[in-house]
Amino acid sequence: MELPVIWFIAISVLWIGYFVLEGFDFGVGTLLPFMGRRNSVDRRVAINSIGPVWDANEVWLLTAGGAMFAAFPAWYASLFSGFYIPLFAILIALILRGVAFEYRGKRDSDAWRTWWDRAIFFGSATPALLWGVAFANIVQGVAMDADHIVTASLLDLLNPYALLGGVTTLSLFTLHGAIFLTLKTDGPVRARARRAALVTACAAVPSGAVFLLWTQAAYGHPWTLPLVVVAASALVGGVAAAWKGREGWSFAFTALTILTAVAALFGALFPNVLPSTTDPAFSLTVDNASSADYTLTVMTWVAVVFLPLVLLYQGWSYWVFRRRVTGASVTGESVTAPDGPGRGESVTAPDGPGRGDGAAEPRRTPVA
Repeated sequence: MELPVIWFIAISVLWIGYFVLEGFDFGVGTLLPFMGRRNSVDRRVAINSIGPVWDANEVWLLTAGGAMFAAFPAWYASLFSGFYIPLFAILIALILRGVAFEYRGKRDSDAWRTWWDRAIFFGSATPALLWGVAFANIVQGVAMDADHIVTASLLDLLNPYALLGGVTTLSLFTLHGAIFLTLKTDGPVRARARRAALVTACAAVPSGAVFLLWTQAAYGHPWTLPLVVVAASALVGGVAAAWKGREGWSFAFTALTILTAVAALFGALFPNVLPSTTDPAFSLTVDNASSADYTLTVMTWVAVVFLPLVLLYQGWSYWVFRRRVTGASVTGESVTAPDGPGRGESVTAPDGPGRGDGAAEPRRTPVA
């Protein structure tokens, strides 16, 4: 297998990892207004459920973007210039969400926390929507000239297929986050999250099914059809498991749905990396957009050495913070993490999951 193809697959895997892991972060943030009354302990429980992992999950995005820049510089240049406005909106939303996590607990003020809760919501829902719009346009193709300059306008990017992709990712990530909350929390938040998962499924299942079928019919290959079938089946299985209260299976199924759906998108895209709707001859492909073999060889050895270490560290962090988060734990009435108050541990940072968030709220009992 040639190195450009290997790195196309590697970049696909990085994006899959990002959407599977950051997907439930987006879902939790989007559901935050529905997890309890304003400034309640229940909202703190929801935020603390992703506290130790949300920033590590974003590393997958940085790695995917860096790999695209190094392995396929022409793809990176055309994509990030042609999709400047939506990608800039995603960047602003991610920054706003990160700041909100860090600063929510810095003042003992209801108004202060309310504004940061809104920032968490918009900073989560906006990327969840726009990533679907962006990737649908990448698969579908955009107007691009012979110099690989994207000439499509913002309105061109808001076409029916892309908008359906945005609705699909938003609803699917919200469903993924709701199921994560049922798996990671207890008490009122867990009950609300289960109801939210069943309600969200009413949008995720039909939109996901139509989007996957449209993708396969218009852009897919024979070998991407099994991925589409697995994605659709896993989505239905995840909802059924959530209905029966099988939280672990439900989360595994929604993760499998995202994995196979994103794999199907990249499979439909191959061997292009950014098709041109102006003229197929203007399309960027795995071959004409890649770096030199020497660059790809060096990147391959670096990935072979360091990627396993990163995966081991992230797996270890998930294991350390595997316990459920409860209202009692975030108010300091009990300790849920036996390994000590690490970064994001709710005993030392009861009102927010970020690093350095040490301003505690007055103790109160969990509220429904």
